[in-house]
Amino acid sequence: MRTPHTLRGATLGRAALATAATLALAATGLPAAHATTSAPAAAPSALAASPATDGDDWLTTDGNKVVDADGDDWLTTDGNKVVDADGKAVWMTGANWFGFNATERVFHGLWSGNIETITKEMAERGINLVRVPVSTELLVEWKNGETVVPNVNTASNPELVGMNNKEVFDYWLELCEKYGLKVLVDVHSAEADNSGHFAPMWYTDSVSTEDFYAGWEWLAQEYKDNDTIVAADLENEPHGTQKQDPRAKWDDSTDPDNWKHVAETAAEKILAINPNLLILVEGIEAYPRDGENWESQDEDDYYFNWWGGNLRGAADHPVEVAGDLNDQIMYSPHDYGPLVFEQEWFEGDDWDRDSLEADVWDPNWLYLHKENTSPLLIGEWGGFLDGDKNEKWMLALQETIVDYELHHTFWCINPNSGDTGGLLLNDWATWDEEKYAILEPTLWQEDGKFVSLDHQVPLGGVDSTTGISVSDVAGGSSGTPDTTAPTVPQDLAASDVTSTTAELTWSASTDDVRVTRYEVLDSAGAVVGTPSGTSFTVDGLTPETESSFSVRARDAAGNRSAPSDAVTVTTLAGPPEPEGGCTVEFDASNRWSSGYTANIQVQNDGDAAWSAWELEFEAPAGQSLANGWSATWTQTGSTLSATSMPWNGTVAAGGSVNLGVQINGGAGTPDAFTVNGEACSVG
Repeated sequence: MRTPHTLRGATLGRAALATAATLALAATGLPAAHATTSAPAAAPSALAASPATDGDDWLTTDGNKVVDADGDDWLTTDGNKVVDADGKAVWMTGANWFGFNATERVFHGLWSGNIETITKEMAERGINLVRVPVSTELLVEWKNGETVVPNVNTASNPELVGMNNKEVFDYWLELCEKYGLKVLVDVHSAEADNSGHFAPMWYTDSVSTEDFYAGWEWLAQEYKDNDTIVAADLENEPHGTQKQDPRAKWDDSTDPDNWKHVAETAAEKILAINPNLLILVEGIEAYPRDGENWESQDEDDYYFNWWGGNLRGAADHPVEVAGDLNDQIMYSPHDYGPLVFEQEWFEGDDWDRDSLEADVWDPNWLYLHKENTSPLLIGEWGGFLDGDKNEKWMLALQETIVDYELHHTFWCINPNSGDTGGLLLNDWATWDEEKYAILEPTLWQEDGKFVSLDHQVPLGGVDSTTGISVSDVAGGSSGTPDTTAPTVPQDLAASDVTSTTAELTWSASTDDVRVTRYEVLDSAGAVVGTPSGTSFTVDGLTPETESSFSVRARDAAGNRSAPSDAVTVTTLAGPPEPEGGCTVEFDASNRWSSGYTANIQVQNDGDAAWSAWELEFEAPAGQSLANGWSATWTQTGSTLSATSMPWNGTVAAGGSVNLGVQINGGAGTPDAFTVNGEACSVG
């Protein structure tokens, strides 16, 4: 059944959603409304001297393109590569930060996080491109001189006092210059609405296609001399199935619902103003099978993929523009895992990277890279780490991105993306290190340093200890294919063994390019973990059982070392049964339409202390584990288990322990619990 393609996400989905944003604002004591004002004169920059990249040093022209003899930061394409003005290949590796597309009309998170701190940390951690969703409605408002005074926490952001939302955006562009970041602007929806991305088209009843063109023309004119904005993602996820009206199609017609024609028209209008911008064109949802056409209402006559992820039409009907500017055009698919929607290719357990690449990615978009037709930028990918199928998909796509050096922007920085979570945690200050460890190998690095797309400014700023500029890279991002495997990991050892877990450590491997991660193998050779560092906690072991593990290294090109010598672990006896019972309080008051978080208190009602504990309960139908804290969380079928950590396993008689969990899925909460196999009272 394919109609659920139109239901990807939920009301509180990837665009974040108004409820979460409003609740977060309310928590700061800020009002949930914003005032509309006319655009005042530009405020003085709050930055001190920033690197000058405003185009004042352009010296020559090449045809109708501006060229800086010293090397500016504009980009173009060459086959499946993105290159700078000198022809050096670059690798755009970034993340999304949304909010300007939503009703708040400003970055989300400024209700608690500091705009410069977040920006600087993105750069220091290797993000060299930020995809910024906006709406056509917002661009038209700015074109007409209409702004809002945004709801930001000025205690956290004193530099934003007195700024309207356009001034906040321009100030942030200055911060990007300061820290060596580049920007990809994405029209995420027609209307400024937290759920606007659910609309299938670039127009609605209140926003026309002409508004869509006008908004892009204004942005191209406004920033044509600012090479901080290097790319334009024309429209986020045009979609619709064969029975929807309207729905986006792709052919050579000039029909008003033909996304390919609209994309070509918008691109020509933008490039007439700024011929240096990269233009990104996303795919659609459904495309007719061979011999079929757009008139069919039969779903069996179509190929389906994620919204924006179906670029089959580019093979038969490539996007082309006038004026010898086709080298400014590239394609941008989106791809997600089963926690966003259980696509048919995720059914069962026998799928892997090879099957995804052959059955899904190759025919829908990866062929464009493999055939040297166009570069690809995966505009959205990411999700919750579930220790299961979603994480398996994410690692498969991570490998593919690294192996082919595909450009990408991870979804997302924001923790308030309901069906994916973010790289930042809910305080908008702490990074999710486990998720970042999956992203980090996909970020452009040379000799242990992250690489900016700026020719003067290192990624992270002039005093950066983690980044360099693209000028510091001799040959660009690609050279002779790497066929050399890393060295074998050495000194594998086990420590901190419990009844169900063991900590493995080893000495780092070396590689002629870089080691991107390690693969922990069980005695049968199955991969049980893929850490990026030199340690890993194996969990889910059986008490008083002997198990063997080895480790191999993997590099950026996909080469794997031989496995290390094995280490054998014998787990301890399991925890004693509690005496006298237990009580569990499960507070799931923090809910949204696609899930909830719960604070859990487990009380020892017995007469003896626990030295360790394991909480188990059944999740209601349709619910799955997203993540948890203060315990080792696993899910088997519908059963969720939380096993004590070394630091909180001991619970005195009459004492209690607190932990938490985030659940994806529908209504209902668990109503029965056990600790170490004994039923508990529910508080």
